[in-house]
Amino acid sequence: MSFDLRLHAYRLLMDEPFFACLSRKIEKKEDRSIKTAGVYVNKQNGQFEMIYNPEFLAGLPENEVKGVLKHEFYHLIFEHVTSRKPEGVPHKTWNIAADLAINSHLVGELPEFACMPGVGPFEALPKHESAEWYLKNITDDMVDQCQDPDGSENAAGGEGQPGEGKPGEGKPGTGQLDSHEGWDESSNSPADDAANQMAKERLKQAMKEAAQEASKSPNGWGSIGGELKKDIIKKLETKVDWKNVLRYFIKTSQRANRSSTVRRINRRYAYIHPGKKVKRQAKIAIAIDQSGSVSDEMLEKFFGELNKLSKLAAFTVVPFDTDVNEKLVYEWKKGKAFKAERVMCGGTCFDAPTDYINKRGDFDGVIILTDMEAPAPKACRAQRMWMTDERGASRPYFQTRERVIKID
Repeated sequence: MSFDLRLHAYRLLMDEPFFACLSRKIEKKEDRSIKTAGVYVNKQNGQFEMIYNPEFLAGLPENEVKGVLKHEFYHLIFEHVTSRKPEGVPHKTWNIAADLAINSHLVGELPEFACMPGVGPFEALPKHESAEWYLKNITDDMVDQCQDPDGSENAAGGEGQPGEGKPGEGKPGTGQLDSHEGWDESSNSPADDAANQMAKERLKQAMKEAAQEASKSPNGWGSIGGELKKDIIKKLETKVDWKNVLRYFIKTSQRANRSSTVRRINRRYAYIHPGKKVKRQAKIAIAIDQSGSVSDEMLEKFFGELNKLSKLAAFTVVPFDTDVNEKLVYEWKKGKAFKAERVMCGGTCFDAPTDYINKRGDFDGVIILTDMEAPAPKACRAQRMWMTDERGASRPYFQTRERVIKID
């Protein structure tokens, strides 16, 4: 049975502009190894991804497909994906609590089997509470009566036997709608924490754009109620701590540089060849737009942020306008502080720093500090990010799928 998710995502645009805009920011992949659908953070790049079984969605009426999509997006809005599962709480119990919080906003829009406050084993529970509230108030008996996404029943926190049932089999209100695999798999490592932070910042930017889109039409917020709308807008007012994003960029762009040492002996040829010690060190370039359209005030902000960044790592500064003068390229050592300095004042061409980075070939990543007032550049061999102000982030000259960091 063929199924085109893009068609259903497009139909969201007609009825749910907020969700439609959010949908465009999330990569979607078919995955027939899961029974229903799910959303998670890709720990490699900090991107949100949605996976779905096309056969499951193809068997649903159109309004329920839209409901499932909104269910997944609500997991992002409520930060269930990037929040840690409370310590000591079984995986299944937390999944159910999160679903109950979301499904309260989707009454009549989901398959009948989806767990719902006021229905089936959750009949005594009120609607529109938080996942944390439901976690405190659901009982083991309620959890035991609830099916996993594969249609199997198991005890609270158990793994069950995947494939023994089908989604939707069983009593109304007793099934988990989607897979939450990967939500609480964080190893507590700095890289995983930073990936979650990166995802949060990306989501916040996507939600800001969705809110702006929704505000353009009377029905832009669609089925989102007034109180939830207020909560979302309030959430967006929180300032972004972009230093964590840069920290993630530095740590995930690292390459292993090997150096000789006698501290670790080569086991195969002991005392003949020295051992190898792996030092992980990122080589980062910061390309600073020095064109005339970048004001002195913005340049001051850029250098202010770079002084903060220098506390974390050393990097190479590449000033540019329509060209890169290699005589002006310099190394910014860790811990050093510099004042803003204008050394160029021409037009803007993002191909200039890109060509320089590609020609050097020894950078793990590049962050371009700019007002975004120039055409899109060519592809970069190193991982590339952008940093700009409110105006540059909201009205860039070109659209990019690369990370854009906004500074105040």
